Amino acid sequence: MRVAFVSLFSPEHGDTPARSRTHRIATGLADRGHDVTWLCARWWGGEASTFEADDVTYRSVVVDPSPTTFAARVPAAVRRLDPDVVHAVNSPPTPALGTTLAGRAGGPPVLVDWWRDHPADSRRIYRLLARDADAVSTPSRTTKTRIREHGADGSTVRVIPESVDLDLVRETEPDDRFDAVYSRRLDRHANVETFLLALAEIRGRDWNAAVIGDGPERARIESTAEDLRIDDRVAFLGELPLDERVSVFKGTHVFAQTASWETFATELLWALACGCVGLVEYQADSSAHELVEGRERGQLVTSPAELADAIVAVGDLERRTSDPALETYGRDAILDRYVDVYRDLGAT
Repeated sequence: MRVAFVSLFSPEHGDTPARSRTHRIATGLADRGHDVTWLCARWWGGEASTFEADDVTYRSVVVDPSPTTFAARVPAAVRRLDPDVVHAVNSPPTPALGTTLAGRAGGPPVLVDWWRDHPADSRRIYRLLARDADAVSTPSRTTKTRIREHGADGSTVRVIPESVDLDLVRETEPDDRFDAVYSRRLDRHANVETFLLALAEIRGRDWNAAVIGDGPERARIESTAEDLRIDDRVAFLGELPLDERVSVFKGTHVFAQTASWETFATELLWALACGCVGLVEYQADSSAHELVEGRERGQLVTSPAELADAIVAVGDLERRTSDPALETYGRDAILDRYVDVYRDLGAT
């Protein structure tokens, strides 16, 4: 299958969750033998119009990352490639909209992978893109609702969540120093206070906890732990590489998800795959609740007091280092879902 990815930016322009997701899909398809080309702004040195890495061919449509210039040139670039399907991203929206216009002129079908609405993007163009794409994929039902509000037909929007490397989960040795863990970038949306307040509520019990992550709010969060007089039992581990985070998750019983904003709770997914019990504080701007709804090893809470009660209540559940129920979130299983969408659109 010939797949053209249309994304002005690649992770080499600066890594983001959305760009990592696109890169993971592209390289996964290439590993399976598909012919994958990524149309983007040039990020490599020299004058060459193409660059190959991990069996993906990156083709320069523009040198400078201008969304409008890229959008004007990308339809012709797609026609020259003549792919079976186009996999575009929603932000910035003009390049993806350009590919849908090419599709309507007899070109290939277009799937738009819609990570989230970016505040700098045009709502008007979002509405055009949501209606014109042949199909839309998105990581959560929460984001699907927003895409439908832009005017997309709900039947064309597929929820395809993030994935985890199950081999890494199986091969990593557990770090069993902690009973509860929080993991995320420590920014204004982190809301670690709920976790710390819950721990303070049960200070009379025997527990040790960890906070993984770094960011502009770290000093203030550490100060909160001191004010609550639990800083001697909460380890602030900073930013850890993925394999070390997986090790902590595998050895820890409870993962607390309290962030006020989350397009997809990727750290929670990793923790659930590592056997953690997921305790999620419901937040209107977070999709995290979708990962624990209906799960025995998951629970929703709405306050620090409820989180404290839940930490105590799930103490009777067995400790695990993996969860077979999360096999459907493996890298291969999620990639299969994209391939199924391509084939539903007529790609062969």
